[in-house]
Amino acid sequence: MSDTLIDIRGLEKSFGLLKAVNGISFAVRRGEVLGFLGPNGAGKSTTMKMITGYLSPSAGTAFVAGFDIGRDRLAAQRAIGYLPEGAPSYGDMTPRGYLRFIAEVRGLKADAALWAIDRAVERADLAAVLDQPIETLSKGFKRRVGLAQAILHDPPILILDEPTDGLDPNQKHAVRQLIVSMAASKSIIISTHILEEVEAVCSRALIIDRGRVVADGTPEQLMARSPHHNAVTVVVGAATRSPLAEALQALPEVDRVEVEDAGETRVRLTAVPAGERAPIDAVSDLIKRDGFPVQGLYVESGRLDEVFRTLTSLDTGGHTDQSKAAAS
Repeated sequence: MSDTLIDIRGLEKSFGLLKAVNGISFAVRRGEVLGFLGPNGAGKSTTMKMITGYLSPSAGTAFVAGFDIGRDRLAAQRAIGYLPEGAPSYGDMTPRGYLRFIAEVRGLKADAALWAIDRAVERADLAAVLDQPIETLSKGFKRRVGLAQAILHDPPILILDEPTDGLDPNQKHAVRQLIVSMAASKSIIISTHILEEVEAVCSRALIIDRGRVVADGTPEQLMARSPHHNAVTVVVGAATRSPLAEALQALPEVDRVEVEDAGETRVRLTAVPAGERAPIDAVSDLIKRDGFPVQGLYVESGRLDEVFRTLTSLDTGGHTDQSKAAAS
């Protein structure tokens, strides 16, 4: 089988006069974790629903594990683990009963089903609530039940819509570690609004806006497009703010200096480079020469949120993802 497990070609989806997805194409290889980013209403959920076969495209196609989702939908869906938005399930079931039901739907029998359920329960950390009705669970536990059903049959492809939504920081860390541990043998797409999640688990990020791809690259490549890429940040006491800011601004290697409070007694001064190279040598030499008392000094990789805002323009106040309406 090819290492390209997901191959999207010219996907389009229209709802009446609204074109929610407008010619999206990309591929995901085995071993890649793709962060799928975009503002609300950009077409992320619609695209994921077309890839998984829950919506039919208006044009284009998706090949999943070598199967055309339009012609061989069931064969393609067998290769997918899907965590949809909101993690829908059956509220009157317990997690144990729900996972047994999913195992049966997936064709797992007897010992294979028990083994798969035990593994999914351990990975999603559900042991404490296994026999509690799902409708009584917290949002975080409901999300983890949804994650458990997605990974139950150990599929080669995972498509996860906001996998850490509703989780506390410890649970988010555990789910991210789980995704990283599974990544080598799978193709994984994660839709998320949490940009730190992209940096933590994704080997690649794709940004869409108004149904089109506007950026595709590694997180490092995208952050390199930030004006703060290679900026040098210095943390000093508040009393040092003005003299150091003036000295930094006078350096020819520095375009501008940004000042930000870092607590009651500290400030961050960020020297944005005038060129492509980090002005770290010039800043270090200045600090040593003039004896500024520095508490921290580092070179920034760039700010993904800054790149995201620059590339996306959707007015979220007046738009919604039309796949929600279509699915209701």
